[in-house]
Amino acid sequence: MMAIYGPLQLILSVVYFIIIVHVIMSWLINFQVLNLRQQFVAQLWYGLNRLLEPIYRPIRNFLPDTGGIDLAPLVAFIIVISLRAYILPTLFGFM
Repeated sequence: MMAIYGPLQLILSVVYFIIIVHVIMSWLINFQVLNLRQQFVAQLWYGLNRLLEPIYRPIRNFLPDTGGIDLAPLVAFIIVISLRAYILPTLFGFM
């Protein structure tokens, strides 16, 4: 069981970190601290978007339209935290 639990925890930890980086980077871009005309920033931003879009798309389809506010990262973040802290340990008998 530990052979499955460990990699799942690692994957969820990486997704957790990537979501945090994506949210912080979106704030910095919106407040014009980072500029998408810089090649490195643009490549990092588009790479993160391509990584997270398969996670965000089903959540966006489920959520109602809220105008300019995108709640998909928040919902994905809550799901990842729930999986890491409560659901996986319960499924594998660590709680």
